[in-house]
Amino acid sequence: MASASFKSGPSKRQRLRVLVCDPIKEVGIERLRGAGFKVDVRPKITSEELKAVIQNYDALIVRSRTKVTSTLIERAERLKVIGRAGVGLDNIDVEAAEKRGIAVLNTPEAPADSTAELTIGLILALARGIPSAVDSMKKGKWLKGRLKGWQLKGKTIGLIGLGNVGLRVARLAKAFGMKVLFTKRTPPSPDVLQELEAEFVSLEDLLRRSDIVSLHVPLTDETRGMVGTRELGLMKRGAILVNTSRGAIVDEEALLEALRSGRLGGAALDVYTVEPPRDMRLIQLSNVVCTPHIGAQTEEAQVEASKLIAEKIIQYLLQP
Repeated sequence: MASASFKSGPSKRQRLRVLVCDPIKEVGIERLRGAGFKVDVRPKITSEELKAVIQNYDALIVRSRTKVTSTLIERAERLKVIGRAGVGLDNIDVEAAEKRGIAVLNTPEAPADSTAELTIGLILALARGIPSAVDSMKKGKWLKGRLKGWQLKGKTIGLIGLGNVGLRVARLAKAFGMKVLFTKRTPPSPDVLQELEAEFVSLEDLLRRSDIVSLHVPLTDETRGMVGTRELGLMKRGAILVNTSRGAIVDEEALLEALRSGRLGGAALDVYTVEPPRDMRLIQLSNVVCTPHIGAQTEEAQVEASKLIAEKIIQYLLQP
C-alpha cells in the first residue's frame, strides 16, 4: 500500500489520539506516531478500563481480543474510526458504529497468504495422516503399513467464497493439480476463470461434486450456520470439510454427527464457534485435524496487518 499523503497541519495531528487495545507489531505504532498522532498502547486493557477512557480517543485499534460493543461505542464521544488489524469484524458492532458515523476499517489482505498456506497444510495433514505419523514416531512406533493416505492431484476442491484467501487457495490447489470449483455471491470475471481454469457453480453443485470443501467467507447473519445437516448431507460420502474462516459458519453438532457416522471422511479446522473450545468432542475425533486459530499467526502477516491498519487510519483521519 502506498504511503499516505498528509495534507493536514501538524496542529491537527497533535490533537488526534489513538488507542491500541491489542498487541500489534511496532511498525504500525511507529507509523502512527510518525504521522504526528498521540498513540497509547494498552494491549491488556480490560473492558471496564476501556469504557472509562474511550471518550478521550479519535481512533481505536483492536484485534480479536477486544470486543467493541454498542455500549462502548455510545461512550466514544470523539471516536472517528475503529481499526481491526485482521480480517473478521465479528467482534465489532459495525451497525452501532455506522449509526454514530464512525468508520470501521480492517486489513483482509494482510493474512491472506498465511491463511491460504495453512489451509493447504491442513488438507495435506489430513490426507497423509501427518499428525498420527508424527505422534507414533515420537512414541517409538513404526506404522508405515497402516498410514496409507491419498494425494491431492486429481482431486476436486470446492471453495465457498473467492475473496483474498479463497483466491490464493485456488491458485495453490491448481498448482497441486486439483480441479477447482467455487461459488460466490457475484459472478467472477472471465480473467479469474481463465487463470484458475476453474468452474463457477451453485453451492449445491459444489457440495455434491467436491472431494474437499473449504470455507472462505466472513461471518455474517447470512453465513452463520450456513453449513449444517442439509449441506453436509449433500457432500460426497468420504469428502472432507476445511474451515479456516470462522467457526460459527458451521453447525458443529451437525459436523460431529457427519464425522461420527462416516458420512464425511474428515475435517480440518482452525476456527471454532467458541474459542478456545470448551466442548472437545469434535476435536478429539481421530478424523479431525485441528489448530488453535493460527491462520494469521505468521510474522509476515502480523507485520503487514500492523502497517496496513496504521496507513488506513492515517489516511482516514487526515483526509482533506
